[in-house]
Amino acid sequence: MTARPSALLDTLDAAHLALAPIRRRILAALVEPASAAGLAEQLDMPRQKIGYHLRALEDAGLVQLAGERKKRGFTERLFVAAERYVLDPALLQAAPPDPDAIEAQDRHAVDHLVSTASAMVRDVARMREAAAAQGARLLTLTVEADVAFATPADFDAFSNDVAEAVAVLARKYAAPSGRRYRLTAAAHPAVARPAPTRN
Repeated sequence: MTARPSALLDTLDAAHLALAPIRRRILAALVEPASAAGLAEQLDMPRQKIGYHLRALEDAGLVQLAGERKKRGFTERLFVAAERYVLDPALLQAAPPDPDAIEAQDRHAVDHLVSTASAMVRDVARMREAAAAQGARLLTLTVEADVAFATPADFDAFSNDVAEAVAVLARKYAAPSGRRYRLTAAAHPAVARPAPTRN
């Protein structure tokens, strides 16, 4: 079994476990399956201490059993961690957002974009874990493009064009039954990227 590509930290307990320095070292080492004894040797730590932290990480679902193997007359359990962890943005909010207030916001409001992006991170991460547990594929779509606007009026016109295009697609793909999908179109200022180096 290979490492899970990502895992969601959606409780404060899980976040605290993953952020503790010793456990962060263990999680980083478990991108490839390893046993408590192997980790103890790799991290130069007592096996008993590694075992204690491994049990806590396993109970929290931050590592999973990757298999077992016979070694010197006993059975070793091999564990694997996710390659990366996604922190549920809702954990950092003082209170959950009011859905009615969010719907009433202007579509250009930064808070609306942040709230929508946070919900997407949480929901997709949870669905991905559920699909992986069932051995199923999670169908998603990501479309990205860079655009540039000479004036604020151009941005407003582009926003209207996108809204109209999405509305047309939503009407076209509105089957009375079947799996529902959430389409989110968002735009924000592009972050400057370093130019690629040439050999």
